[in-house]
Amino acid sequence: MNTGLLWPKSWQKISVKLALCFFSIGLVACASAPWLDSNEASPQPPTQVSVPTNPTTIAITSPNVQTPVNEVPYAGLKPVSWADLPGLSQEQWVESWPVWLQSCQGLKQKAEWREVCSLALTVSAKDPQAIVGYWQQYFQVYATSQADGRDQGLITGYYQPVLKGAKTPTIRYSIPLYKTPVDLITVSLNGLFPELKYKRVRGRIQGQSLVPYYTRAEIERANSPLQGQELVWVEDAVEAFFLQVQGSGMVELEPSGYMHVGYADQNGHPYQSIGRLLVERGEMTASEASMQTIKAWGKAHPTQLRALLDANPSYVFFKELPQGLTGPLGALGVPLTAGRSVAVDPFYVPLGAPYYLVTTLPNQSQPLQQLMMAQDTGGAIKGGVRADVYWGAGESAGKMAGAMRQTGQAWVWLPKTMKLPAAVAH
Repeated sequence: MNTGLLWPKSWQKISVKLALCFFSIGLVACASAPWLDSNEASPQPPTQVSVPTNPTTIAITSPNVQTPVNEVPYAGLKPVSWADLPGLSQEQWVESWPVWLQSCQGLKQKAEWREVCSLALTVSAKDPQAIVGYWQQYFQVYATSQADGRDQGLITGYYQPVLKGAKTPTIRYSIPLYKTPVDLITVSLNGLFPELKYKRVRGRIQGQSLVPYYTRAEIERANSPLQGQELVWVEDAVEAFFLQVQGSGMVELEPSGYMHVGYADQNGHPYQSIGRLLVERGEMTASEASMQTIKAWGKAHPTQLRALLDANPSYVFFKELPQGLTGPLGALGVPLTAGRSVAVDPFYVPLGAPYYLVTTLPNQSQPLQQLMMAQDTGGAIKGGVRADVYWGAGESAGKMAGAMRQTGQAWVWLPKTMKLPAAVAH
């Protein structure tokens, strides 16, 4: 096994330890560690471990792994006709078109999207008939489904919070948001087989071993190991917690100005729902649980709040985003649009793709049937029919996002020239 003869011996030992972990006890055993993102995967040994010079990422590749057919990317997509999409005649084509052009900013360099994005520039943005003609001429519609074949899944919402803060700590602003720590190590698992393409192991070096990174409880203790790596300080621990859940937001700075902050990285520990924990404890019912009711519980139980937040070991690190953005940057690298951008699982839905969603408005029976764009991802967004709708910034958007939790269906539009895995292209 090649561990890289040019790398320092300490790094060779670390890579060997990782390889032995996968080879001798299987990936599932490694996945049970709290520093593996997302779901557990089937056991397979890697065939090669490579470590870059002065590394921050360890890449594990396995070119000979055979992947089960039902685990290929986009396996839940089934070609259907345009007539199968309910409510499509009510779509506001002129409204959704700029969001597609936004997606093209993140897609135009990819071979399978280059032609359709180039053709989009020739379409009149104010002509609904021209827009419809473009979609039907160049795109194929695919119905999405879950791994078990169901065509319905969970639809939730998220938003961009606005917090108050300062660039230096004060009595009022004492809660830090941290930058990505300098000692955070990321191990990419993309080479084992396709469903690991978006999974990573995170940890830190302790001696000559890679160990799980600090938990939320360890990071947010009084004598934090991350002191000196603060990005900005805010005034409310609960608001800071939900900023991490949302992944991006704005900080209104004292005495003036704003700072746009976005997701930079995560400590690798699995996300644990504190709302579910409160329901299990009998503090509220499942129907009552929302972001607003959890915040209210925190204000009513200040002495119990710290333990509740620590029950979620996952912790998100932030970076400052450029000024003047029209919305937070999603995983596609383009600004999100309120009510038109969704976060998806990129293993089941190509990132950037048009995404036709059929569900209802939060806490309402009124249909929500419209074209959106899959411009973001999220740690809790897993499955073929699973979407998180971006509702915008501020308190009103937060109420919409916090209340959204219902079932829905979705259809993905892909270029007719796009070649999907054999198990899908039928």
